[in-house]
Amino acid sequence: MTTRDVLFVLDPPESFDPRADSTFVMITEALRRGHRPFGVLLGGLSLWGDEARARAGALQLRDDGRLALGELRSRALESFDVVVMRKDPPVDTAYLAATWILDHAKTLVVNGPTGLRELNEKIAIARFPELTPRTFVTRSTAELHELLGELGGKMIVKPVYGFGGREILMARAGDPNLASILELATAEGTRWTVAQEYLPAAAEGDKRILLIDGEPVGAVLRVPAKGELRNNFHAGGSPARSGLSEGERAICSRVGPVLRELGQFFVGIDVIGGRLTEINVTSPTGMQEINRLEGLEDDDTMQARFWMALESKLGGGERT
Repeated sequence: MTTRDVLFVLDPPESFDPRADSTFVMITEALRRGHRPFGVLLGGLSLWGDEARARAGALQLRDDGRLALGELRSRALESFDVVVMRKDPPVDTAYLAATWILDHAKTLVVNGPTGLRELNEKIAIARFPELTPRTFVTRSTAELHELLGELGGKMIVKPVYGFGGREILMARAGDPNLASILELATAEGTRWTVAQEYLPAAAEGDKRILLIDGEPVGAVLRVPAKGELRNNFHAGGSPARSGLSEGERAICSRVGPVLRELGQFFVGIDVIGGRLTEINVTSPTGMQEINRLEGLEDDDTMQARFWMALESKLGGGERT
């Protein structure tokens, strides 16, 4: 197997939960396979003329089972065989600037920076209206009141740039707090907000489906805690074993080629009741939960499948 220098753009690695974080097992699997993983924080990226660079350190597994960065040194991104962009949201001005730097990497970047900019995780589903619940985007509280009637008096509102289940709210007709909820959702008309048809199947959980290079490789049902609206693991949702239905495979067949064309190598899509609700391209999770639920080990794990596909994309020889 060809040894590769791999640069991860990430959050501080010592903050990763070794039992839950997908980036953690991507890195440890790189080590297991004999690759040389390095890490750079967002602020360590720079552009010297048209040369993208990183103040990067070797990623090392500490005795306590956590990851740490070694001594930081400046390197051109083109000196790495691949750059893996795994910085968590928010997708803010710093994140966008990083994608502009990655445009100049002169090496393979996954997920591709153009697609990271183009595919907002809440709005990207609008490319596939036949697959989704009824979904609207607005900053107007007046429009949200009108849409609530269109959607039968019950809808989900969430910020366009939200992540990890944060600020997902239920809006109901007749709720005495309705006006306040919509004002909070839009930050009093200054923030783009998604209004989405409520799907009763959400009470049973939403399904996270992982796709590698456009192909589904695993799924996990995220079940909300009792009395909780949100299913996200960050919001207390619990994982349950789940396969893929024929309808969910059809969704993957429709969405996968578009993701591949836009350079989105590792993606998590969310499905509720057979309807596509989100497309997560920044740093989707779920690898470790699927591994445990399915009893996957060694070359059958989600992270091993990730690396086998990436190694295939890189080819067998040394990069020139």
